[in-house]
Amino acid sequence: MWVLMIEAIVAFFLLVFIVWWTMYSGKKPTTPPQDKDTAE
Repeated sequence: MWVLMIEAIVAFFLLVFIVWWTMYSGKKPTTPPQDKDTAE
């Protein structure tokens, strides 16, 4: 029974880690990039 509890806890933390990784890994800059071509 304790093996199932450990497996459920590991699966939960793995899910939380994947969600956290995908949310915060590719953070976009706060200011949009300026196009030099359109500034002419």
